[in-house]
Amino acid sequence: MGEEEVDNVENQETKTNPKLTLLPLIALIFYEVSGGPFGVEDSVKAGGGPLLSLLGFLIFPLFWSVPEALITAELATSFPKNGGYVIWISSAFGPFWGFQEGYWKWLSGVLDNALYPVLFLDYLKRSLPIFNNLIARIPALLGITATLTYLNYRGLQIVGISAVLLASFSLLPFLVMGVLSIPRIRPKQWLVVNSKKIDWRGYFNSMFWNLNYWDKASTLAGEVEDPSRTFPKALLGAVVVVFTSYLIPLLAGTGAVKTDSNEWSDGYFAEVGMLIGGFWLKWWIQAAAAMSNLGLFEAEMSSDSFQLLGMSEIGMLPAIFAKRSKFGTPTISILCSATGVIFLSWMSFQEILEFLNFLYSIGMLLEFAAFIKLRITKPHLQRPYKVPVGTFGATMLCLPPTVLLVLVMCLASLQTYLVSGAVMIVGFVLYPIVILAKDRNLVHFETEQSIKPFDCDIEGRPILSKERQEVADESLSLLSDPSSLTEQLPQNSEAGVSKLD
Repeated sequence: MGEEEVDNVENQETKTNPKLTLLPLIALIFYEVSGGPFGVEDSVKAGGGPLLSLLGFLIFPLFWSVPEALITAELATSFPKNGGYVIWISSAFGPFWGFQEGYWKWLSGVLDNALYPVLFLDYLKRSLPIFNNLIARIPALLGITATLTYLNYRGLQIVGISAVLLASFSLLPFLVMGVLSIPRIRPKQWLVVNSKKIDWRGYFNSMFWNLNYWDKASTLAGEVEDPSRTFPKALLGAVVVVFTSYLIPLLAGTGAVKTDSNEWSDGYFAEVGMLIGGFWLKWWIQAAAAMSNLGLFEAEMSSDSFQLLGMSEIGMLPAIFAKRSKFGTPTISILCSATGVIFLSWMSFQEILEFLNFLYSIGMLLEFAAFIKLRITKPHLQRPYKVPVGTFGATMLCLPPTVLLVLVMCLASLQTYLVSGAVMIVGFVLYPIVILAKDRNLVHFETEQSIKPFDCDIEGRPILSKERQEVADESLSLLSDPSSLTEQLPQNSEAGVSKLD
């Protein structure tokens, strides 16, 4: 193939798969983590009043969200490939744990996505009681899932632009509510807490759910334009937007309206809007909630499907999961994620919340361990963005969120322990089945990119220089024959080949 033909192919791929830029990535991270204050109402109820809820959204981010965002920025720019944390874990601990991480986090993401059609209908049923009936609720859930899945199929760029527009529309009514509430604010109402009504399990689960998933966007790092620069800026922008979108509505709603904490449940911000501004503001908030859930669903499905695509590209899953549509989206991966959403949407909000938090916690513990280990074992790994702390500082950075993760897991119910244990056993069994299928050629797997996601520069070229990086060891081949890696290295890289041998 001549140089002109190669250029034409590359130009065609660029047109087919346009890269995400800064603003759409900020919007996608915003929706991965938050989507607005919809769903934080339970924190007021579980906290026995406004005080614990407000303190939680002031304090928790410092111990949880900021460390997770910093770690994500470093690792996502070090491994700018689709698959995200699956690649980080594989690089640190080998393919077995990388596979488990992908399995846990994908299932956690699908569980999370199953919440959004439910939340969408919870807001609508306050004005349209028909959605309290299963005869209307079930078709609505299926219709919403099918429609949003199709939109995701049409392209990541469309999803990113839609997320920007949806975020703007969804947050505007709360800004208006905040302004209207100023004359009615009574600061003493923020200090109310009833210790007898505190539900610590519900409180921590609500806080955790509303402040996690900062790492999800890393699964589509390969679709981001100049990820080494874009990711850190996008994470910083998303941090500001998320915390502002939580605190302004909570300060306005709890400070301007005197209500019992038991009334604060999913969708209650619409009622608060009516009390502060009237029916027009209530309907606007309900419309914003509906639009927000569209963005939440789209962002989550994008990260889940591109995670499966990334796992397929490095040989962890059959090649069919990496097959792209004419819009550049992973068709089979999207369908797989959508199917999971449909099967899991019958669970209650609290059941889904606790279960996904437990699985997510296990995965995050592994990510923190990988972050520290990579700092120790691969000090010369090219890190376009590096958290400005040494090995000891990296360990201390991970300590507070680790304590929070363990606390959330300890507060889980017996049912969650049993179900999560069963899920983990299934993952341990799936891995050797995947290896068997690959070794016996029962299913086609991709092997061409087995070295690229790891010790590479920003453009994906393997780093073989002794001064810059150690060559990937056998564990980084991800289910591939280690000897096959030598075929992928430049012929003049004798030093690198000798190390692999």
